[in-house]
Amino acid sequence: MKSTCYVFVQDMTPVGFIFAICAFATCGGYHGHLQIKVDCAARIQNNLSINIDFGYPFRLQQVHFRAPLCEAMREEVVFLNGDFSAAAQFFVTVGVLAFLYSLLATVVYVFYQNKYLKNNRGPLVDFLVTVIFSLTWLLSSCSWAKSLNDIKTATNPTEMLLLIAACREKGNRCAATQEPSWSRLNTSAVFGFVNVVLWSGNIWFVFKETGCPFQGGIYSFHIALCGCTCMTGRSSWKSLSL
Repeated sequence: MKSTCYVFVQDMTPVGFIFAICAFATCGGYHGHLQIKVDCAARIQNNLSINIDFGYPFRLQQVHFRAPLCEAMREEVVFLNGDFSAAAQFFVTVGVLAFLYSLLATVVYVFYQNKYLKNNRGPLVDFLVTVIFSLTWLLSSCSWAKSLNDIKTATNPTEMLLLIAACREKGNRCAATQEPSWSRLNTSAVFGFVNVVLWSGNIWFVFKETGCPFQGGIYSFHIALCGCTCMTGRSSWKSLSL
């Protein structure tokens, strides 16, 4: 019971475990579908449906579809524009790594609490990793939110109609009969920023476990080759020998 209370009171990592799953799962498993109907003015081909499918990792420049050419019984191959895989994969990678670290940290907190607190190495490593994840969550969430907006623009029905030659010709009628649902990706972006708040807030909880509380606003760290010693004082940095 004591270990369980330690996990949920002294540290917020188990909560990050849940939200990390929600972040990368809602982004990595996305599949979007767009349908466009084309009516040719010459009545050669009417009520033609074009189905466009895309999804993670959002390399839209590799997504193509066949569109009819109204002046003849032929088709053209049209490719979408944009490659947003870098931001999407970075976001998912951070989510997966945060999930794995949270799982590992939870196991350590519950079953190896004494070893975790021994020699102050565990809390200090945990503190540094938490700071790193806070920064990477912030960078990946901002990058993904920007890329998500660009993906919505690239797959906007108005932009899609401009890519189709038949829809650019006067007299032909084109309309989107089905648009992608963005709720899942919007949720992933929200979960990303929730993780930023959770991991940033967790910095203070982990910092307290390092044994380096603020005293008069002055504190010092000593990092040795074989370990770490944290000391407080009223003066400036004090060096320690092994």
